[in-house]
Amino acid sequence: MSETAPNTTELTSQYSTQVAGDLERNLKEQERLSGEIEALQGQLAALRHDHAVLLNIQQVLGTPTTADSPSTPPGAVVPAPRKKAATSDGRRGTRNSAEQAGKRTGKKAAAKASTVRSGPTLVDLVREHLADQREPRSAAEISTALGRQHPERTIKATVVRTTLEGLVARNQAQRTKQGTSVFYTSLDASETATPTEDSSQQAD
Repeated sequence: MSETAPNTTELTSQYSTQVAGDLERNLKEQERLSGEIEALQGQLAALRHDHAVLLNIQQVLGTPTTADSPSTPPGAVVPAPRKKAATSDGRRGTRNSAEQAGKRTGKKAAAKASTVRSGPTLVDLVREHLADQREPRSAAEISTALGRQHPERTIKATVVRTTLEGLVARNQAQRTKQGTSVFYTSLDASETATPTEDSSQQAD
């Protein structure tokens, strides 16, 4: 009995050491995977943000979407092939029906795009609104004003901000920053306002 006790104690010590090592390796592996998951989530969030910005720019440019566009809902249902189209090559009917569905989707997108383009573009609306303003306006203020003037159109502040940045890039608008807020003015309005200020100073 005296020999069995030391052997048992030694085995227990070995198992305890092995379990402690396994636990340490397990925790390190969890930390490594958690770090990779956080990095991937950050990359996914950045990609989603870029995707939203690209969609806004595409909407501003008025580019029609196609059936192969990434914005096509993943749950779109493709009609099943007709029985009459079934031939010795069964895949031919499926391919034809898919092509027809793509053509119909493309026609709908083109019709929608032509309807949007039939009226003034958002760029024209934003440019005209800025030209009528005597004071700087923010993207939120401009989107609210345009939404009231054109209730039939869906005007988002993010799209208006993208449009304004495009006008600034083309030297058709001027951007000023007051604190954390960004305001925009038409270059024509700022140019016409400058002589007025000079004349008022001369009058004083």
